[in-house]
Amino acid sequence: MARRSSLFIRVVEGKHLPAKDITGSSDPYCIVKIDNEAIIRTATVWKTLSPFWGEEYEVHLPPTFHSVSFYVMDEDALSRDDVIGKVCITRDVLTEHPKGYSGWLNLTEIDPDEEVQGEIHLQIEILGSDAARKLRCSVFEARDLARKDRNGASDPFVRVRYNSKTQESSVVKKSCYPRWNETFEFDLDESAAEKLCIEVWDWDLVSRNDFLGKVVFNIQGSQTVQQEEGWFRLRPDKSKPRVDEGNLGSLQLQVRLRDEPVLPGSYYQPLVQLLCQEVKAGPKDGKLRLITLIDETTTAECRQEVAINLVKLFLGQGLANEFLDLLFKLELDKTGAASCSAAACYPLECVIGLVVSTDARAGDDGLDN
Repeated sequence: MARRSSLFIRVVEGKHLPAKDITGSSDPYCIVKIDNEAIIRTATVWKTLSPFWGEEYEVHLPPTFHSVSFYVMDEDALSRDDVIGKVCITRDVLTEHPKGYSGWLNLTEIDPDEEVQGEIHLQIEILGSDAARKLRCSVFEARDLARKDRNGASDPFVRVRYNSKTQESSVVKKSCYPRWNETFEFDLDESAAEKLCIEVWDWDLVSRNDFLGKVVFNIQGSQTVQQEEGWFRLRPDKSKPRVDEGNLGSLQLQVRLRDEPVLPGSYYQPLVQLLCQEVKAGPKDGKLRLITLIDETTTAECRQEVAINLVKLFLGQGLANEFLDLLFKLELDKTGAASCSAAACYPLECVIGLVVSTDARAGDDGLDN
């Protein structure tokens, strides 16, 4: 069984943003990133510190989704756009709010050492006898590292630290999916309180190296385990004190995560057959029983999505014309009063009519996607 995840996002407004222009104002816009990949850019609201966007989006998520981040920027015509601050919401937080997260969140300062992503493949072993035990760290590879260079990649290397000693790997040039396959060994100190720290860095020839993330192991708690191997998510460096969050303004957001199990196609065949049989047979006693049931049990929030999926279904079965003809005949057969009442509650056939007419104006792409 597969799982399909999507994210509903509404970027509402901001308030008390800092002034970035000499006029004492800003020209703010938002960039939305899914796990450090920019997917949305809102419109720019000119000359204001309290912008209103009110923009809504629905995003299909990759299986590895961890967080969604909102960056508030100040657009500049002559120079590089200024970064005002950001808000980050993790998947765990969204899972705790099944009806969606809604509210004001303070913008935080953007620290380059916290802009990390990706995973690293490691193996940690404790070897030897009680008299001379060794700590071995094997660094195999990494994937989906942050891109820090202008060429759209990084030059990553690994720095391994334990018990005041440091070892480094070779540098892999121009790669966000590097392979090292290198091993580092340290004398295991039973009394040492220091943890094993594996850091990934982007090597730079002229400027300072960029931090790409780290993984930390508590060796004292792992001594009973002789070996541990797997992919570990890189974490940011949060050792620096954070600037007061209230100084950068705040952002009002509405975010809702939806996880849906997707079963193999054979599981849906009985329903497809019932729907097709009903459309082919036509209305009985002036009713389409299954279609009417779907209409009556569909909430207003998902009515258009249901309508689009039904149109796609009957297009695939070659019954789109028959399906729409039946719906409109049922609508016309209703009495005047019933029609007014049905129109007021936005019945499914009305929504389907809107879907079809909108897609007809825009072309057939809306029904194929």
